[in-house]
Amino acid sequence: MSMRLLAAVLILGPLFSAWAQGPTVYRCPGPPVLYTSEISDKEAKERGCRTIENAPITVVSPPKRAPVQAAGNGAPRSEGSKVDGKEQRARDSDARAILEAELKREEEALATLQKAFNNGEPERQGDERNYQRYLDRVEEMRSALARKQADVAALRRELAKLPAPQ
Repeated sequence: MSMRLLAAVLILGPLFSAWAQGPTVYRCPGPPVLYTSEISDKEAKERGCRTIENAPITVVSPPKRAPVQAAGNGAPRSEGSKVDGKEQRARDSDARAILEAELKREEEALATLQKAFNNGEPERQGDERNYQRYLDRVEEMRSALARKQADVAALRRELAKLPAPQ
């Protein structure tokens, strides 16, 4: 039985490997180098193409881009087109208003935190009979205060980057 199996593998092996390889892929010279499997052997010889064997080929298609929408009328706008001055000023004004509102909110939250922090000595709460709990809360307040100050500073930097209102 094993001899028959060995004989079958030896006879049919090359046939299966040729079938599993699929079509022959050619690399054709030219200003755009062409990799193709869609030409005949004769055509490949005429063009001076070489076969590529055992080389993995990856085909990557470029991503499809959606057209950019204009702010006002909803009509698609090409990527390279410029925004007119009036529209850009409106965008800058909107961005400034949003950042100023955010800055105001953050500054109010910072003032509330600073008041509760009381220069590093906040009032003890009823559940803080253990002094370590109090110290842990003070440390959390200190780090929250530092984060809030960093947020306010970042918003001020962003506002400084925007052009002055006109």
